[in-house]
Amino acid sequence: MSNGNKERLVNIESALAHVEQLTESLNETVVEQAKSIRRLTQQMDQLTDRMAAEDMKAAKDNITKPPHYS
Repeated sequence: MSNGNKERLVNIESALAHVEQLTESLNETVVEQAKSIRRLTQQMDQLTDRMAAEDMKAAKDNITKPPHYS
């Protein structure tokens, strides 16, 4: 193998190692973001349920019986 080809091969291997490291880093970032999205979605669902329950309670509390029902 000529000296020029060896240098090209070293450059390609170096670039590949960099791409592999970058891919692993990006994968970790995506996994962490997925966890955050899942956690935030659960919190939003809980808050939505709580607000719906409070709205229902407020609606029930606002219902007054007409005077002739007492």
